[in-house]
Amino acid sequence: MSYEYLKTKNEDGIVRITLNRPPLNVLTIAMMEEMVKAFKWAQGESGALVVLDAEGKAFSAGVDVADHTPDKVEQMIDVFDRLFIAMFEVEKPIVALVNGAALGGGYELVLACDLVVASEKAKLGQPEINVGVLPPVACYLLPHLVSWPRALELLLSGEVFDAARAERMGLVNKVVPADDFDNGCNEFLKKFQSQSPVVLALTKKAALAGQRKSFKDGIKAIDDIYLNELMQTEDAVEGLNAFTEKRKPVWKGK
Repeated sequence: MSYEYLKTKNEDGIVRITLNRPPLNVLTIAMMEEMVKAFKWAQGESGALVVLDAEGKAFSAGVDVADHTPDKVEQMIDVFDRLFIAMFEVEKPIVALVNGAALGGGYELVLACDLVVASEKAKLGQPEINVGVLPPVACYLLPHLVSWPRALELLLSGEVFDAARAERMGLVNKVVPADDFDNGCNEFLKKFQSQSPVVLALTKKAALAGQRKSFKDGIKAIDDIYLNELMQTEDAVEGLNAFTEKRKPVWKGK
């Protein structure tokens, strides 16, 4: 599938979606429509991870202000919501690689990813309130990711912060030097590329299944995935046999 504003490829177990509207990767309605298609494509591809990265000096400066006007805002919100629904329907872990600014809707893309690597020069935040609007997806996600006081501080202040602070808040997994960004990202990704793709996806599913439930209900949902999905895979049997036989497992991804 060809895109005007994105690049995609599937290589070495990584399904990659690259924002390609430099220099700032401002998200337009047309670009977000492409992203909906790209994440649906990524869900159907084989591989261990989905990586979301960007060309240009910014990851994404957010949604185009021109698409917030009264004549376009309903269409913009519709595709914006469909984009994040498509992301949440991806079973593989999604990793954001952020080298530059991720602001507004651009930072909401990062928040919707499962893992985040950021360069030292990355700037992150939800500055929407400064122009009299709010970030819908961040209003949902931030209270799930950090404490309520911290989430409200970030949403209500519009403050832009650096990657080091994001890491302290638990919003970034790893901060890497800007001048060695690609190598730093590749080192991080290697930890997951050696794992079974199907078990990675089921582990993510299990982690999500327990969210916002009582322990009794959460563990029941997770146990159901373990017994009725995970243990029906060839890779789970292979992993256990390999451990017993003191050898490295050979994953089939099924």
